[in-house]
Amino acid sequence: MFDSRLDLHWELWKKTHEKKYQNEVEDMSRRELWEKNLILITIHNLEASMGLHTYELAMNHMGDMTQEEILQSFATLTPPTDLQRAPSPFAAASGSDVPDTLDWRNKGLVTPVKMQGSCGSCWAFSAAGALEGQLAKTTGKLVDLSPQNLVDCSSKYGNHGCNGGFIHRAFEYVIDNKGIDSDASYPYIGRNQQCRYNPMYRAANCSYYRFLPEGDEKALKQAVATIGPISVAIDATRPKFVFYRSGVYIDPSCTQSVNHAVLAVGYGTLNGQDYWLIKNSWGLQFGDQGYIRMARNRNDQCGIALYGCYPIM
Repeated sequence: MFDSRLDLHWELWKKTHEKKYQNEVEDMSRRELWEKNLILITIHNLEASMGLHTYELAMNHMGDMTQEEILQSFATLTPPTDLQRAPSPFAAASGSDVPDTLDWRNKGLVTPVKMQGSCGSCWAFSAAGALEGQLAKTTGKLVDLSPQNLVDCSSKYGNHGCNGGFIHRAFEYVIDNKGIDSDASYPYIGRNQQCRYNPMYRAANCSYYRFLPEGDEKALKQAVATIGPISVAIDATRPKFVFYRSGVYIDPSCTQSVNHAVLAVGYGTLNGQDYWLIKNSWGLQFGDQGYIRMARNRNDQCGIALYGCYPIM
């Protein structure tokens, strides 16, 4: 049974997000999911208005999807079981002097938010973002690098294109390949295809990469402050993560089972709550113009400091 008062809103939402369904049966099952999510969002925001939450939610383009579909399409990160971490320069230095607030967008180290679509290529966007930050920091030039290049060409390093992968394997490919093409020369199409890297269009290189100490948020803060944007992995499958809109995302249901790669581009404190400023690859309709402020210094919430990784040019 649907709420007839929402009929107009349902049609408007479908039009806004260009949703087309095969038949009436699918339309009805999608509507059911959408109404369920709308209730979740409404109740949460009502509780937030009474001071029970530190963040607000909003309906977005994922309102008609199940958690399983979101997991399959958007969160396909597979952490390696055999990960070898070299000693990190941040292990001992994590107490040193860094600013209390930082946003690398203001310093020209962050390219515009992208949309990975239903291709599970978050790892490629996160890796490209970290490389873009390092390129801008060393050369002063901010260039969009090609996630599609990584999707198509890094499979022999253990990545699976749209079926998932991991950040450091993308860096390994760039190191051995001696480069990555620009996004302009190798545009994103959101599906697996033949590798067509062309050294003529190489826009950046990478000499090596480093992992940060596992689960150490102080080291992550130190690295973001001194290195620039850092690739991180998180648990992104909580329903409230998907519909985040503003505030600091504090969610006790978040786990340490990471499944999505994003980019930490800063940190700070909002209304007394410490946060990480995170760039996602779910388009501008997600979160706050594509960004989310995730809880910082809360026992590594969502596993954000488990796999911090960065390239060095």
